[in-house]
Amino acid sequence: MASARVPVEAGEFQLHLYRNNRDGFDHLAFVLGDLNGRSEVLTRVHSECFTGDVLGSLRCDCGPQLHDALSLIAQRGSGVVVYLRQEGRGIGLLEKLRAYNLQDEGFDTVDANLRLGHASDAREYSTAALILKDLGVSSVDLITNNPRKIEGLRALGVPVSRRVPMQVKFRRENMNYLQTKILRMEHMLSSEPLAAQDDLENWLEDRRVPADRPLVTLAYAQSLDGSIAQESGLPGGSEARLLTHRLRRWHQGLLVGIGTVLSDDPQLTLRLLPGQSPRPIVVDSRLRFPVAARMLNNDLKPWIATSIGDKSRGQLLKQRGASLLEVESGPEGRVDLGLLLARLRRQGVERLMVEGGATILSAFLRQHLADVAVITIAPRLLGGLSGVGRQQRTSEPLPRLDRATWKPMGEDMVVWAELDWRS
Repeated sequence: MASARVPVEAGEFQLHLYRNNRDGFDHLAFVLGDLNGRSEVLTRVHSECFTGDVLGSLRCDCGPQLHDALSLIAQRGSGVVVYLRQEGRGIGLLEKLRAYNLQDEGFDTVDANLRLGHASDAREYSTAALILKDLGVSSVDLITNNPRKIEGLRALGVPVSRRVPMQVKFRRENMNYLQTKILRMEHMLSSEPLAAQDDLENWLEDRRVPADRPLVTLAYAQSLDGSIAQESGLPGGSEARLLTHRLRRWHQGLLVGIGTVLSDDPQLTLRLLPGQSPRPIVVDSRLRFPVAARMLNNDLKPWIATSIGDKSRGQLLKQRGASLLEVESGPEGRVDLGLLLARLRRQGVERLMVEGGATILSAFLRQHLADVAVITIAPRLLGGLSGVGRQQRTSEPLPRLDRATWKPMGEDMVVWAELDWRS
């Protein structure tokens, strides 16, 4: 290790160089203060980005994050930026430039890496863990928006006391990149175009959770003519999808009908901090859940609510990690949703988000088991399946939206309200 004093605009830091004989790179630690034996050290583990850190490229948020981290550390009076030579999320500068060209053709940052034969994120943090150990750091307050970085460091024995959010400025040049980070890489970001999310979450926090079942949120997107694109289709734009992503994080359970699984094969998972990921729940009365469904590849395995079905298929699903919730049938011969909700509440699910498809949304409405609705309305005419079409063909009345709030969300409109059944 070699070191030298380096004054920068944020303050006077000590720069330590660590040579890794395994990968052949020189990694760096930019240190302020004596960290030996210190706990809760303000730390940024930053991966090299020549275009952002040096050239100030607006395609990413790397340069501002590096300089903001130095400023935060200077404000606290001590801390460290561990600078890892992992250009382009681990693929190198040449491949990153090739990925840029693919992004210009319409691929997002994840698909561009995959198309070039790389992982979406090939970074690893063992070198950072060794550097922090050498500096005598016993635990860190980690400056990051990336939950996988927290998981990676903890897996290497680095205690992460808390996450320190990094504010990011959304620009026209980096909007698609940052949206991909949120939608496909689970980064915990918020943006000015999505300020309505805070209003929605604050409103949800004020809703009372029933004593005997979860608070049930119906969430779906529709076109102007009331259509959803398919069983779980979202006709809304990218801002609406970001809202859905954040809304999922607020709930403890995410429920869909078996039709969604059979038609779309969704993963229905979020890689968040431990205890924050919503449990995928599938209502599958006759146990038709495919043994090869992608949902079974998740770390958080689904709960499958069923009444009758093939016992041999049930055993195969259990072997793949799924949990079967056996629930009695209701009058229609399907899983009794009231009994299912009571069971979910006993198993700790206080907030449940129901996403689709049309059959399951209508069932919750028909049985008066929904409390609130969050509906995205896209300025399109689809002429497709109505989200609550089956409900409309019965004599059961639809609920009134009580004191509805309307907010613009990009080109879409989002409305949320309590469902009032008294009318």
